Amino acid sequence: MAKNLVIVESPAKAKTIEGFLGSEFKVKSSFGHIRDLSTKNMGIEIENSFKPNYEISPDKKDLVKELLKDVKQSEVVWLATDEDREGEAIAWHLYEALKLSEKTVKRIVFHEITKTAIKKAVENPRDININLVDAQQARRILDRLVGFEVSPILWKKVQRGLSAGRVQSVAVRLIAEQEKKISAFEYSSDYRVLGYFNPRGNKEESFKAELNLKPSNENDAMAFLDSAKNANFSVSSLESKPSKKSPSAPFTTSTLQQEASRTIGFSVSKTMQVAQRLYESGKITYMRTDSVSLSNDAIAACANHIVSNFGDNYHKTRTFTTKSKGAQEAHEAIRPTYIDFDGSDLPNDEKRLYQLIWKRTVASQMAEAEFLRSTAKITGSTFEETFVAKGEILTFEGFLKIYNVADKNKDVLLPKMEKGDALDNQSITATQRFSKHPPRFNEASLVRKLEELGIGRPSTYAPTISTIQRRNYVEKEDREGNQREIVECTLENGAIERATRMENYGAEKSKLFPTDIGMIVNDFLFEHFNNIMDYNFTASVENLFDEIANGNKIWNEMISEFYKEFHETVEDVTENSERSVGLRELGIDPKTGKNVYVRLGRFGPMAQLGESSTDKDAPEEEKPQFASLRRGQHLESITLEDALELFKLPRRVGEFEGKVMTAAIGRFGPYIRHDGKFVSLKVDDPLEVGEERAIELILEKRQADLDKIINVFERGEEPTIEILKGRWGPFIKFDGANYKIPKDVEASELDIDACLELIKNQPAKKKVTKKKAAPKKKAAVKKKTATKKTTAKKS
Repeated sequence: MAKNLVIVESPAKAKTIEGFLGSEFKVKSSFGHIRDLSTKNMGIEIENSFKPNYEISPDKKDLVKELLKDVKQSEVVWLATDEDREGEAIAWHLYEALKLSEKTVKRIVFHEITKTAIKKAVENPRDININLVDAQQARRILDRLVGFEVSPILWKKVQRGLSAGRVQSVAVRLIAEQEKKISAFEYSSDYRVLGYFNPRGNKEESFKAELNLKPSNENDAMAFLDSAKNANFSVSSLESKPSKKSPSAPFTTSTLQQEASRTIGFSVSKTMQVAQRLYESGKITYMRTDSVSLSNDAIAACANHIVSNFGDNYHKTRTFTTKSKGAQEAHEAIRPTYIDFDGSDLPNDEKRLYQLIWKRTVASQMAEAEFLRSTAKITGSTFEETFVAKGEILTFEGFLKIYNVADKNKDVLLPKMEKGDALDNQSITATQRFSKHPPRFNEASLVRKLEELGIGRPSTYAPTISTIQRRNYVEKEDREGNQREIVECTLENGAIERATRMENYGAEKSKLFPTDIGMIVNDFLFEHFNNIMDYNFTASVENLFDEIANGNKIWNEMISEFYKEFHETVEDVTENSERSVGLRELGIDPKTGKNVYVRLGRFGPMAQLGESSTDKDAPEEEKPQFASLRRGQHLESITLEDALELFKLPRRVGEFEGKVMTAAIGRFGPYIRHDGKFVSLKVDDPLEVGEERAIELILEKRQADLDKIINVFERGEEPTIEILKGRWGPFIKFDGANYKIPKDVEASELDIDACLELIKNQPAKKKVTKKKAAPKKKAAVKKKTATKKTTAKKS
């Protein structure tokens, strides 16, 4: 029997730690949190100083029983969960749920899973930091209050099934406001003028230079080219200056998320999942940190590696300090635990992220890269404007030797020239360029903005971004863009030629777009709950959590200060606000003279022709018509012309097998209907799909349905039994219901009797109990003087 029980939150972490401890230690995992707030009555006793009521999570009850047995068989219990607030809270919940004793429990923390770090932690146990627990508890309770009180309002005033969150709603606001800026953006154009020159008599060494003035229209561009026809060109000035570029600091959580997105295409959530695996296997230090500092041991290891492999001139010791408020300098940046390990034998995703971390860490201790930057100014005898040419030569690699993840530095070498030298002009081209709308957020830039505003903390960015996508407030997608014509005017050999060409613009890759429901919810919350939607308020709440964590503020006093005004707002909005459906009037239908609107309907965004009416007996021609919006159409941007096109659906496509084919848009998107059956249109436009294409899709659907059939048993007047292929494997379809086939049973060998036996003995489905919304509070809670929670024993 092991005398020591070590409890961590992850099985992978348990496996790694077990390898460092002797036979007297048994390591078990809690698989994350074992307790959470009860869903009954919100899980918070609001009138009792916001006392939380915790319960063992249903899926953790068996695990807790196992842990209780292990506790009884051990002399000492070591709580070795992560060192941040969430990890501290997990340790405290374990202490409470397992009824541990101060005498037999020890709390240990480490920011890397190495033998040295584990041994040092065991030699230096500490108490559970109740301040960190209270900070996590305050966050959890505040988020529960916001979610449980605002979400039912969204169900009532917007649409069922919606939810609100303190951080997620602000993240959606950022994306929605950026979309509004883009919609309101007005494009303008000017002309970029590039000249191609070479030293007189030396055509081999040509270079390009850009005019320092951008003509605003085609006439001005043509006028400039005309003025340059007979010009003599020369070098009016030439400067060469040395410059240096320093390496970036080692990674924090947010900078790792941003760089992994930019350089290796990882989403924020994937970056954190891969980093978690690297940490738990002992390859990197703790991956949730806002510190950029490195330990003395890490700095020394980097120095040894750099000098040994590249030479002393490549090494430069650096220390970095974190500028952001609330940063925990006692922690380290994300770095490899062993600098000598190159990660080459890791699985592909782990290898790519590890090597990015390794390069950034080692590069931070290397010398600057050195450049020689040259600037030449070229003037013409017939005009006042100046052409400017820039060149750059990398003279010493420095840290770029290993960490050149930015755009590859290509040496742009200007030819040898002196001030006053004559130049030959090969050509001058003026190309029309359009202004660009404000950029949409991708996951990495959203993290950067949230961090800049002080909203959230390293551990919250990934779950926040995942949540707003999962709840369909935001979509991450690629968009192809559109085509437009641009003008290009070229002066060559004394003649000016005008040409046009098409260019693609507005293409987006992995950008975050607000959905219609996201925009409506954002507008509703901003109108009625501007305090929780305010950037400064959300950031100030994070600072209050930091104050609680530092022991400078009492958690339930902080909650009480927020709740009184918040709850009064909830009551007011519940009683007095109007239902929000994102109604937008587009104009008048020229054929019928009726108003055209777009709005949110029960099954999604739709267009409406005519006025809404509660009169069920009104003549059919007076009732409004409705049409679902097509894929890619949005309430904010759809035009009157596009909306009127929707009322052409459903449309007759043609006939097949003597029956009509109809194209339309339904609850689940566009489709073809034929002979009472539906075929989804995944790519084709319902307004344009033709008869031949519709028949092709119908036949493809029939074949796909046939391919699903394993066997069919006709039984006369009795219901037919079908054995079909499903997404999760073969199953039996009988009398309108589906029945599982055990994995060890060969579906193709089943006969009627075997099918009936499986149907008869099918295990009963578990009943799913829907969570009830928290009851409404009829009166604002009186503010009470809260005292700091001290019921938790310190270990």
